[in-house]
Amino acid sequence: MPGGELRYPTPPATPPQPSTESVVEDESWVWAQIKAEARRDAESEPALASYLYSTILSHSSLERSLSFHLGNKLCSSTLLSTLLYDLFLNSLSTDPDLRSATVADLRAARVRDPACVSFSHCLLNYKGFLACQAHRVAHKLWTESRRPLALALHSRIADVFAVDIHPAAKIGKGILFDHATGVVVGETAVIGNNVSILHHVTLGGTGKSGGDRHPKIGDGVLIGAGATILGNIKIGEGAKIGAGSVVLIDVPPRTTAVGNPARLVGGKEKPSRHEDVPGESMDHTSFISEWSDYII
Repeated sequence: MPGGELRYPTPPATPPQPSTESVVEDESWVWAQIKAEARRDAESEPALASYLYSTILSHSSLERSLSFHLGNKLCSSTLLSTLLYDLFLNSLSTDPDLRSATVADLRAARVRDPACVSFSHCLLNYKGFLACQAHRVAHKLWTESRRPLALALHSRIADVFAVDIHPAAKIGKGILFDHATGVVVGETAVIGNNVSILHHVTLGGTGKSGGDRHPKIGDGVLIGAGATILGNIKIGEGAKIGAGSVVLIDVPPRTTAVGNPARLVGGKEKPSRHEDVPGESMDHTSFISEWSDYII
């Protein structure tokens, strides 16, 4: 971007969309991997065999498995698992963008998180992944003017996963909510593609005024644990927000902001730039030599 110009991300994707055929092939490959992993784990740990069969091996597709799993995770005495299963399955089976986002998120966790030992591990156990997939359905309901149901689903997601994403918030693909506990994303927030966000991150407003009041996060951004980003500000593509930072200003593309209040590494007039994509590399510490007083 010439002159360090900032731009708003436009989820669900800013790069060209893959063809329908490639999306289906990618989904099929990931689903085959998940089933193979589940079979292996069922053989090595018989105590999990029934669980793995009911959540993965008994289903014919990724969307059916995910819908079943989310339905059981999010159900309550008044919000039945069968109702939720039908809701998730209808959304996922009729919207290829939702399915491709699910696959991209699975890949993001598997590639970026060294603690993620398999695709099936992410599908079954990563609450950040599960909260994100449930949010995508809540967002779809919101855009279809089914707002009471979207808000009810939003409430259950927050209760069960401790992840609070307003159903109006827009989220791209290839998202990693790492650990995820305490993540808060406000109503008018926008998160681009290939973004990684750690636990206890807030994308919030600055008061009680309405309107467009939440952050816009560009593609490839990395946001460290405990960071707070407030107001209708722009975090440029490939930027890095250090853990514990409080960001109240725009952050140019491929630069780092750290501290409370956050400052740009290298200074506001001439911030230091990096060439990697931190949202994918998960590099939290490369700026420390230039910011000796900051501990991540």
